[in-house]
Amino acid sequence: MTLVAGIDSSTQSCKIVIVDAATGALVRTGRASHPAGTEVDPNAWWVALNDAITEAGGLDDVSAISVGGQQHGMVVLDAAGRVIRPALLWNDTRSAAAADTLSAEFPDLAERTGSKPVASFTSTKLRWLRDAEPENAALVAAVCLPHDWLTWRLRGFGPTNPDLTQLTTDRSDASGTGYFNSVTNTYDDEVFTAALGRSSVTDGVVLPRIVAPGESAGTVAGTAIEIGCGAGDNAAAALGLGARAGDVVVSIGTSGTVFAVAETQVPDATGTVAGFADASGIFLPLVATMNAARVLDSTAALLGITHDELGTLALEAAPGASGLVLQPYFEGERTPNLPDATATLFGMTLASTTRPSLARAAVEGLLCGLADGLDALGRQGVSAERILLIGGAAQNPAVSTIASQVFAVPVVVPEPAEYVALGAAAQAAWVLDGTRPDWAIATVAEPASDFHPIIREQYARYAV
Repeated sequence: MTLVAGIDSSTQSCKIVIVDAATGALVRTGRASHPAGTEVDPNAWWVALNDAITEAGGLDDVSAISVGGQQHGMVVLDAAGRVIRPALLWNDTRSAAAADTLSAEFPDLAERTGSKPVASFTSTKLRWLRDAEPENAALVAAVCLPHDWLTWRLRGFGPTNPDLTQLTTDRSDASGTGYFNSVTNTYDDEVFTAALGRSSVTDGVVLPRIVAPGESAGTVAGTAIEIGCGAGDNAAAALGLGARAGDVVVSIGTSGTVFAVAETQVPDATGTVAGFADASGIFLPLVATMNAARVLDSTAALLGITHDELGTLALEAAPGASGLVLQPYFEGERTPNLPDATATLFGMTLASTTRPSLARAAVEGLLCGLADGLDALGRQGVSAERILLIGGAAQNPAVSTIASQVFAVPVVVPEPAEYVALGAAAQAAWVLDGTRPDWAIATVAEPASDFHPIIREQYARYAV
């Protein structure tokens, strides 16, 4: 049996899966926690990665490995390969004003890079660094992303071997920087220079080399273990799910994402849809929402019940919750862009204001917000043939059942798994075999399509 490994270096932790390269069957796993916060010393990721590898029994019998990681972020290195300052993570919002500045300076950014910048993008964080910490910006000799830096370290580079030209990345992660064109597969130095204040061309600031799907980025230091190109987390998850053109992944975590594998990129000048690249060589248009599983957390707490009980209660009410509608903007919202919004309960009558109706309105509101994201993808030409519903909340039978009533396309709930790490493992297998693996994905639910237009119609009635 040939074994390959996949890493998921996420915001909260580092996970590793070691699988059979032929089938994707799980052999063993490991995990280690990351520090909390929106800025982190990357060395903590390196320690966690090594701890996770140790917990998984090491790599002695592994033939290839690849690293998936939290997208965006900013890791800046000096000429000696040292980290200049703690990495800013995707969820650090101090660069929101910088995003507005870059958008004003480059009105055509969506056409140039596929996306309108937001605070999570690397470009906005570099602009913040340039303005807030000019002394650190002046030291920058290379800029990379979390998965890039970990791949570099695995290959034996770092402060004791600081060859910055050996930094590598892939299209999917590069497409979230805000200065990469995933159609031409080239960096936009003009945008990068406006962000950092120094050029990757004339000033020699190093940007990672793009490694193609199936191409080796090198080997683990001191071994013959091949290293795949790696990927951003959403692209790796799509690869781990085996998603192909026509598939839309709806992920319900603390926040929500709706992303599709698409053959072409259609830039969205409004910024609603981010025009990312996928991990197979095509594209991954994506919409993010701020309010997802926390909507259910809040409602369950209000009713004094568990999540399972919330689901049972929700299914006691008819589709449409007797007219009760929850607009779930508890923490503001990104899609639509309403950062100061609050949640609102509409349609309260003596008949509708019941515990079952409130439970169902919470689930319907959560899913309608994500369905709005699917509509945004549709306006960009994305055709949805099926929904792959993932995330912890997707395992609640009420969520999957009501999803089949909210979405007008078939819904499939894959078995819970570390899909980002599995996607990275698929990249590792791809390097060995020369072809993308086609691993079977088990499902736990495929509810019968039962579209009820009334749910979306009621939700739209109160649209801002």
